[in-house]
Amino acid sequence: MKTIYNYKNKEVLVTGGLGFLGSNLTIRLVDLGARVTVVDSLVAGCGGNLYNLASVRGRVRVVRSDIGTERRIRELLAGTEIVFNLAGEISHTHSMRFPKRDAELNAVSQLAFLEQCATTVPEVRVVYAGTRQIYGVPQYLPVDEKHPIQPVDFNGIHNYSAVMYHLLYSRYHKIDAVVLNFTNLYGPRIALSVPCQGFLGNFIRKLVTGRPVEVFGDGLQLRDPLYVDDAVEALLVAGAAPALPSTMYNVGGPEALELRTIAEVMSRIAGVGPPALRPFPSHQKEIDIGSYVTDGTRIERELGWAPVTSFESGVTSTFEFFRAELRHYLNAAEQEPRCKIDRPAVKNRAVQAKAGVSAGSAL
Repeated sequence: MKTIYNYKNKEVLVTGGLGFLGSNLTIRLVDLGARVTVVDSLVAGCGGNLYNLASVRGRVRVVRSDIGTERRIRELLAGTEIVFNLAGEISHTHSMRFPKRDAELNAVSQLAFLEQCATTVPEVRVVYAGTRQIYGVPQYLPVDEKHPIQPVDFNGIHNYSAVMYHLLYSRYHKIDAVVLNFTNLYGPRIALSVPCQGFLGNFIRKLVTGRPVEVFGDGLQLRDPLYVDDAVEALLVAGAAPALPSTMYNVGGPEALELRTIAEVMSRIAGVGPPALRPFPSHQKEIDIGSYVTDGTRIERELGWAPVTSFESGVTSTFEFFRAELRHYLNAAEQEPRCKIDRPAVKNRAVQAKAGVSAGSAL
């Protein structure tokens, strides 16, 4: 049975709302009549893009802030009814290069944010976007929520710390948290100018600019890509469910595909030559998990959600979007992460002014 949700006039806070998943969620919430505030630090290397919310300009409030900034977040949380917590770094490669940075973004700031949720809006529903990376190399397929936790990189470790923070606060009835562990996502607004954010974004960036893609290894590894609209639907269902039978759900795509098949389908739809197989670079091989397929039984049984978008259909829609909007997603210089969080400060106001958005403004 599918959950019926109503977000009309709901006060909703979306962290990381200028990123890929966050912006698609925000646009959908606005269309549903919610009153949405987005908070995003726009840290280099994390994929935030002011243009992502261009279609709802003037209908959503956007604030540039780190979610760990106590006073600012306390002000933004006042009156909030639902929190979608999507802030953080997703790059496994970056986490291995800058582990302290990853810890601050994905663990330290998360803990500070949840403390403010607990004190400012106690027992508020918080939906946290987790990752399949916490499971590491699968011991069996498909991967359910009982699978051992064995991350292979710092990103997985720090994300699991955030998961446990959410669940601990919820266990003590300080917030009402639910965690969705997403598989590989793709779709419109995925970051193209930020390196090391996953193979699907890399494939899309190359193909949309007419370059063939490369697949590491033999290409037989399995993945179950999830179209972003389906991921947004899962978030909405989890945010509105009156009661949550479980506190953690694995969220995957509708079909398990070999990486070489994924590359072939995307190349054909993009009208680019066939993909090439290449040996694994050593730094990539160390954190490769092999095959991964999601067991989505729990979320379908308990919340009524299941993916509906086929990979071919989702890829077609994705390329249609980027063919029309590409100039807003490919920068002359790719964004590399910095070792420390770029805290909002006076020097950043000039950047915001140039982009047409200031802290606390409506976008």
